[in-house]
Amino acid sequence: MEARFYEKKPNKKVKCFLCPHGCLISPGKTGTCSIRKNIDGTLIALTYERISSCSLDPIEKKPLYHFHPKTVILSLGSIGCNLACPFCQNWQIAQPQEAFPGEDMEKIVSRVTDPLTSKQAVDLALTHRQNGNIGLAYTYNEPFVWYEYIYETAKLAHENGLKNVLVTNGYVNEKPLKKLLPYIDAMNIDVKGFSDEVYKKLGGRLVPVLKTVEIASKECHVELTNLIVPKLNDSKEEIEKLVEWIATKVGEETPLHFSRYFPHLKYTEPPTPLKTVKMAEEIALKKLKYVHLGNVY
Repeated sequence: MEARFYEKKPNKKVKCFLCPHGCLISPGKTGTCSIRKNIDGTLIALTYERISSCSLDPIEKKPLYHFHPKTVILSLGSIGCNLACPFCQNWQIAQPQEAFPGEDMEKIVSRVTDPLTSKQAVDLALTHRQNGNIGLAYTYNEPFVWYEYIYETAKLAHENGLKNVLVTNGYVNEKPLKKLLPYIDAMNIDVKGFSDEVYKKLGGRLVPVLKTVEIASKECHVELTNLIVPKLNDSKEEIEKLVEWIATKVGEETPLHFSRYFPHLKYTEPPTPLKTVKMAEEIALKKLKYVHLGNVY
């Protein structure tokens, strides 16, 4: 599938405008996300109509605690991500270049994903209505790098009375975000910290994520997640800045989920102390109405 939001450049290079990286991609190479590839001067979305994961999950697992609670949602994932968190819990699919170093990405996609058209995804979601399913969640890896498939599927899902949910890092440009938002009912956006210093270690920048949150919160239900990682974003000052921004720019009724880190991939610090998570909860409850803790039991 030819990707959206790119321009062709001299010497068969392409410039991708889907996310803030703005990758300039030479023929035969992929962007930072690993799955948008320049094939002979055309940017191709390698994971279009390809899924790695499919599960009927409680909506609270997204986590969304204030959007149709006690229901379930059919959750789909593919592979690829435009950040590179060294503690990624789903790194085998989010960072396929780590799981299969040196291998051709087209071969990886073929090996670890299965075909599923938009119509098949919606039909499958409809069959689970009898089990309480409310729609489709695009999750597990970064959904925005799966943009073309999600846009078509979400639009078809709405036509069939289904809800659409994104679980995302929010690292996307404004134009593609606004084009997709009319078909999105809820988002959980992972704000990984409140400084560029944090985001540089993860391969991104803070401001685009904040902009995504502010835009999305005006168009659909939004809940936020902050994974508290030792020696990265666990200082009292960092948490206070995050909470202050949520309260003033997004709203005191915006649910915030603090999640406890456990070692994964390349990050080997011990799990986040419970006292740190409780400290964050105490700070947030001074200014926000809904604060939830994850991975604490």
